[in-house]
Amino acid sequence: MSEFLKGFGDLLELAKLLEEKAANGELKTEFQVNSRGFSSMPRSTMGASRVVRPQSEAPTPPSSPAADAPSPAVKLKDVGGLGEQLKALRELVEIPLKRPELLDRLGLEAPRGVLLVGPPGTGKTLTARALADELGVSYIAIVGPEVMGKYYGEAEGRLRSLFEKAAKSAPCLIFIDEIDSLAPDRSKVEGEVEKRLVATLLGLMDGFAQSKGVIVLAATNCPDTLDPALRRPGRFDREVRFGVPDRAGRLEILRILTRTMPRDSSVSLDTIADLAVGFVGADLKGLCQKAAYNALRRLVPDMSVAPPEEMFLTQSDFLQAIKEVKPAVLRSVEVESPNVPWEEIGGLEEVKQTLRESVEGALLYPELYEQTGAKAPRGILLYGPPGTGKTLLAKAVASQARANFIAVNGPELLSRWVGAAEQAVRELFSKARQSSPCVVFIDEIDTLAPARGRYNGDSGVSDRVVGQLLTELDGLCDAKSVLLIGATNRPETLDPALLRAGRLDLQLKIDLPSTESRFAILQVHNQERPIVGVDLAEWAERTEGFSGADLALLSNQAALVAIRRFRAVGQREPSQIRVEAQDFETAFQVLKAQKEIG
Repeated sequence: MSEFLKGFGDLLELAKLLEEKAANGELKTEFQVNSRGFSSMPRSTMGASRVVRPQSEAPTPPSSPAADAPSPAVKLKDVGGLGEQLKALRELVEIPLKRPELLDRLGLEAPRGVLLVGPPGTGKTLTARALADELGVSYIAIVGPEVMGKYYGEAEGRLRSLFEKAAKSAPCLIFIDEIDSLAPDRSKVEGEVEKRLVATLLGLMDGFAQSKGVIVLAATNCPDTLDPALRRPGRFDREVRFGVPDRAGRLEILRILTRTMPRDSSVSLDTIADLAVGFVGADLKGLCQKAAYNALRRLVPDMSVAPPEEMFLTQSDFLQAIKEVKPAVLRSVEVESPNVPWEEIGGLEEVKQTLRESVEGALLYPELYEQTGAKAPRGILLYGPPGTGKTLLAKAVASQARANFIAVNGPELLSRWVGAAEQAVRELFSKARQSSPCVVFIDEIDTLAPARGRYNGDSGVSDRVVGQLLTELDGLCDAKSVLLIGATNRPETLDPALLRAGRLDLQLKIDLPSTESRFAILQVHNQERPIVGVDLAEWAERTEGFSGADLALLSNQAALVAIRRFRAVGQREPSQIRVEAQDFETAFQVLKAQKEIG
């Protein structure tokens, strides 16, 4: 043991010697050395927060190496696409911090905490900093995980110290980022540290009853994981939601981000905003940076070559960046951005026209619906035999409305575990709201929402799932850029409540194609194929009872038969291959036999 202590003492002496040499500039290394010694660093600067005072009140920082460089101020003019959120926050924060006497005269109690809820990158932290700067109040930022300590009571002590610091710096805005890691639901955690920390935070929030001039803003993207006691009145009882910006919000953010970027006349921020569906503020910042690097590689391909006198970003730089940058909210989910034009869907002209008028327009031009008071459908039911194009229609709606697309099968959401299916439904719609504008497509929706009371042997699971689905559908009234499309071939088994007005109120029957529609479908699937001597009109007549999927399979099978025939005669030149009538005949006989067996 004595040898261990002696070795440890030698190590400390060596560390002090290196520190002194670094401070005197005697230590030559290939790295930049921060000569700020830990032994001389005040304990207060080693915590998880930093107090930023208004510039008019801030003391002149000493020129010692231990002085922290202030972070650049963030102005409200640097925050784009959050007009409603900023308005709500100013109402909740400005009067209590700047004119608290007005609340006293009206007998009102100032809010103590406001919860900022939204996906990462939507501007919660930026808004808090900008608000503190705009109001000219002190600002303390805390990152939840950094408060944790390894010694008993250390985390609670840090938290109390930060709140005491805020009270002394009043008026002050405290911002707690990732509060879900600091105050999880105590009924779902086993660690005593987390439980004590939640209790400490609750006590500090309640202590604000005796303290004025301090408001806590807390950010999270998982509000349901917070301890319920934290969200009761008198604590974080006010919530401001930060969503994915719409087109107008994206355009405003792009204008702010590109203010100092040299752009040529080809750059259209309107076009970029149209294409950047699902991008939040952080994604758009990454997009602009990526575009700038694209321009740099284009203008200076070789670092040894002098750059041109004038450097500009072009539209192609931004378009290339959009292909390379994926929105953060879409990285953890299987969200598709389909490219299915209406022309690729053969037949179904009346259905396509209805979808164009009632859905596509509502997603593309919501302001027209608001101006006229018209209500667009929030849900659509497509019903009919399998293979008639229901999924393809849903993709076309998303594609033409420039929306994201989430597709699931009803049985995928079901689970044998209690509450798991309802949770899966909640998460599905939560992802859709984060990815808005978004089309959610649930295939075989009848398995997810059968008529309630029909199944008595599943312990009420089906009824609870239907109830959750109805709740989410009712919530789509607030999420104007989310549309649900359900598909089934058994509409009579659906719960009637699902089909009432305001839910799946637009119901379209997708029947087997007529002769004319079959001809259109065959044309779509064979327009790129080298067919010779094939009368598609004749095949449209012969394929009575075939669905769109059957016709696609027939066309593909004919091509495969042509390949086998081509190789059997020793041909090798791809440009010489042709799909002939005999190939269609062979494929047709095989499919006909399969359908008869089926």
